Amino acid sequence: MSSIRLIVGLGNPGREYENTRHNAGFWWLDEFARTQNLGFRSEAKFHGQAARGQLHGHEVFLLKPQTFMNVSGRAVGALAQFYKIAPAEILIVHDELDLPPGSAKLKLGGGHGGHNGLKDIIAHLGTKDFWRLRLGIGHPGDRSEVANFVLNDPRREERVLIDEAMQRALDVAHLVVEGKAEAAMLKLHSA
Repeated sequence: MSSIRLIVGLGNPGREYENTRHNAGFWWLDEFARTQNLGFRSEAKFHGQAARGQLHGHEVFLLKPQTFMNVSGRAVGALAQFYKIAPAEILIVHDELDLPPGSAKLKLGGGHGGHNGLKDIIAHLGTKDFWRLRLGIGHPGDRSEVANFVLNDPRREERVLIDEAMQRALDVAHLVVEGKAEAAMLKLHSA
């Protein structure tokens, strides 16, 4: 695995979405930025809030698209193109319906599983071959409930589990950035 040069947290901008399940990617990236003492600032040309810093000897960009979830690819594509970042050097952090709260999984490639943010990123990058950190939020059980479910806040006990999974993912973030995906997965997936 090549080292990661761009970490993108997915979510929707605006206070009303702040604590909704769909914003798990934002939550994680905010926490990651805090641990690295990195501050975000609005970058119009990247359609989002961006930060950059040196992590373990690597320059890494952080991005929170402010485009709304369904057009996240516009922001990711703009920054990746500008800094010549290859898809394999990108980590997308997002909420995952197919995993229960308390679960966090790392993987390279795969489909979008109906996730509109991923769908748009795949369209803009022209490939599925980027890394994903999938933060489990659970599934409402009925497909027709999904839109409503992701745009609502998790129950308190779910949030506790999600926070624990996010912390475990933060603990292996340095391995991911350094390109040690195997080690990161081993640690994260056996937790």
